Amino acid sequence: MTGATKVSDLTRVDGDASIRTQDGSGRLWDSVKKAAFVIGSGILFLAAFGNSLTWHLQKFWGASGDFWQNLWTKLYTTYEGHDATLFFLGTMLAPMVTFWVCNALLMIVDITGKPSFITRYRIQVDKNIPVDPVKLRNAVKTVIFNQVFISGPMVVVIYYLMSWRGNPCGPELPTFHWTLMELAFFSLVEEILFYYSHRLFHQPSLYKHYHKQHHEWTAPIGLVCIYAHPLEHVMSNMLPVVMGPILLGSHVTSTGLWYCVALVSTTISHCGYHLPFLPSPEYHDFHHLKFNQCFGVFGVLDRLHGTDAKFRQTKQYERHVLLTSLTPLNESIPDSPKKSE
Repeated sequence: MTGATKVSDLTRVDGDASIRTQDGSGRLWDSVKKAAFVIGSGILFLAAFGNSLTWHLQKFWGASGDFWQNLWTKLYTTYEGHDATLFFLGTMLAPMVTFWVCNALLMIVDITGKPSFITRYRIQVDKNIPVDPVKLRNAVKTVIFNQVFISGPMVVVIYYLMSWRGNPCGPELPTFHWTLMELAFFSLVEEILFYYSHRLFHQPSLYKHYHKQHHEWTAPIGLVCIYAHPLEHVMSNMLPVVMGPILLGSHVTSTGLWYCVALVSTTISHCGYHLPFLPSPEYHDFHHLKFNQCFGVFGVLDRLHGTDAKFRQTKQYERHVLLTSLTPLNESIPDSPKKSE
C-alpha cells in the first residue's frame, strides 16, 4: 500500500511539473505573439502617421528654406574626401559633447546640492545628499574608459559597415519626414534589443560577473547610464542603439542625432530627479531600487512579459507621468504612511 502511494505521489508530482512547464511555455509563446502583434501594429501606425501629421511638420521644416542643407553642404565641402572624419565628428564627438554637457550640469547639483530648486525633485529623497565622491570618481573613470576604448573602436567598425552598404556621409540630407520615421524605427529596435539583452544580464551568472557593477548605484545619477562592464556596454548599451542606423544604412546626420537623443534619454532615466516637463525617470529608477522589475526603455515589453507587475502596484507607478507643474510628485503623491509596529 505504501509503495503504491509513493508511486501515485511521484506520478502526481511529475504531472504537476509537466503542467507547469507547459503553462510556462504557453505564457512565453503568448507573450511573443502579443509582442509581434504590438510591434506589427506599431509599424502600421507609424506608416499611417508618416503620411499625415509629418507631412505638415515637413512643410513647417521647409519654411526655413535650405538652411540645414546649406549648412551641411558647407561642412561636407570642408571635409570632402575625409568621410571617416565627418562620420566620427557626427557619431562620436557630437554625442560625447552632448553627454558631458548634460551630466556636468547634473553633477554640479549632485555634488553641491544646489540649486535647491532642483534637489526638491529628487526621487529617492534620502540618497546622494551629497553624492559619494569616491563612487563618483570611479564612475567617471569607467565612463571615460567605455567611451574612448569601447565606443570609439565600435564607431570605426560601424563606419566601415555602413560604408559597405552605401555612403553614410552623402551630400544630400534626408528629409524631415524620413528622419522622423528613422527615429521611430530606431526606438523600436532599441526597445526590443535593450529589453532582452538587459534581462539576459540579470541572469544570476551574468549578473554576478558583469551587470552587478552597474547596480552598485541603487540610487542612480545621470553619469551611471554608461557606468558598466565593457561586455555589458557593448551588448546592452551600444548594440541596441547602433543597430537601427546600421539596418537602415542611415545618413550620418540622422545617426548622430539619434545617438544624442539616446544619450540624453538614458541620462534622464538615470538622473535621479523627476523634473518638470521632462520624461519620467521613475520607471528606471525603480529598476535600480528593486533590480527585478522594469527592464525595458518604454515599458511595452515589460507589460507584455509581466516584468512591471510589482512596479504597477507602487507609488512610483502613480508618479510615472509627465510632471506639468512645479510641485514635486513626491509631495503631490506622497508615500503611504508607515504602519506603526
